[in-house]
Amino acid sequence: MHPFRSNLTRALLGISVLGVVLFVPGCAAPGPSSKQLASMRQEEALRSTMRKLWEDHITWTRLVIVSTAAGLPDLDATTQRLLRNQADIGDAIKPFYGDSAGSKLTELLREHIVGAAGVLTAAKGKDPAALDTAKKAWYANGDEVAAFLTNANPKAWPMNDSQTMMREHLDLTMTEAVDQLQGRYPESVADYDKVHDAMLRMADMLSNGIISQFPEKF
Repeated sequence: MHPFRSNLTRALLGISVLGVVLFVPGCAAPGPSSKQLASMRQEEALRSTMRKLWEDHITWTRLVIVSTAAGLPDLDATTQRLLRNQADIGDAIKPFYGDSAGSKLTELLREHIVGAAGVLTAAKGKDPAALDTAKKAWYANGDEVAAFLTNANPKAWPMNDSQTMMREHLDLTMTEAVDQLQGRYPESVADYDKVHDAMLRMADMLSNGIISQFPEKF
């Protein structure tokens, strides 16, 4: 046999044998261990929980906006449900940051909701001075929430990122509320989609920050 053909034959046989070895049952690369699978499930559970909580936040906020704009009789019940969500969010961080921190976040988020109600009332009443005052207080509270997050996890949530994230949420929610109050309903619906996308990014940012800060809990 020609030397070149002989070498080629041996090379092809080697590849074939290697392929057989690679695909022989039991020779595949090992999958994740039971501990790794448990960790992955815990991480996914946190991400799912965080998304659900913050989706509740924007969903009930929208319902409050709609009820306020239309003067619906469900406004008080809807507002109370929204306020309960802030306690749920605070409770969700207690296993990581402690009861005091969780309670503080709930307090700040309740102020966020009360501030939003003030903005809505002033906007509906067409009172520019009151609206300006309410907006300043609302955005100041947003900065407080951002500072709280940064103090809790400065590496994952630096102040610039936390503040940008909160201000985006406020800006988008403000646009949504104004469009709803002024009867621009298709625009308001489109605004909510933007609020939703931004909030999912925020929820994931928070989940990823917790997972990176507390790897021993996963």
